[in-house]
Amino acid sequence: MWAITRLLAGKDLRVEMRSRVIINQVVPFAALMMVMFAFALDSDTVLARVAPGLVWLAAMFSLLVIVQRSFALEAADGALDALRVAGANAGGIFLGKALALAAQLAVLEVILLGAALVLYNSHIVGSGIALLVGTYFTATAGLAFVGTLYGGLAVGAKGRETLLPLLMLPVVAPVLIGATRATEAALGTNGATATDGWPWVGLLTLFAVVFGVGGTLSFGSLIDE
Repeated sequence: MWAITRLLAGKDLRVEMRSRVIINQVVPFAALMMVMFAFALDSDTVLARVAPGLVWLAAMFSLLVIVQRSFALEAADGALDALRVAGANAGGIFLGKALALAAQLAVLEVILLGAALVLYNSHIVGSGIALLVGTYFTATAGLAFVGTLYGGLAVGAKGRETLLPLLMLPVVAPVLIGATRATEAALGTNGATATDGWPWVGLLTLFAVVFGVGGTLSFGSLIDE
């Protein structure tokens, strides 16, 4: 399983490095969302207060684009079916896709956070750096696991471009809420302190573990169907 994980993650990341879709398309899309949020709200006070939520909202919408592209490549020439016919471990396929997705999403989230600090006049509280790092890793893992699981579920369905958001967005709502609250604590938004954010990191960790284990065990049956 771990060999398949490593090989598939490496393959997906090489495809991205050669195509540069994240840099050329997804990052401009996410940056444009951040700018449009600034124009729509048009208030420094409001923007500073809602900046954490906007960062994760933009990340979640960008995740849809990344997931759809990732599985479109597998479905285009029957690569996913070929992997299963070849006897590749389904858990390894799931973890490999999720690892590559998490790596791409992690880069995007750093850019989004930097954009929020510049555009929305937000500041990281010194005591919140560890909290922000914990939130970053746990939320990214949760989003990657959910995106991979539902991307695999929708890949063979008709109208998968519209089906994927309908399936995935309600499920990632806990990540959006937990990551937003934890980031608010890390940035000191609305008077929150760093200690207020750690319970949310615990929720994000639980979410990631549940979907990571569940996806590893069930991914084979989902894509076979």
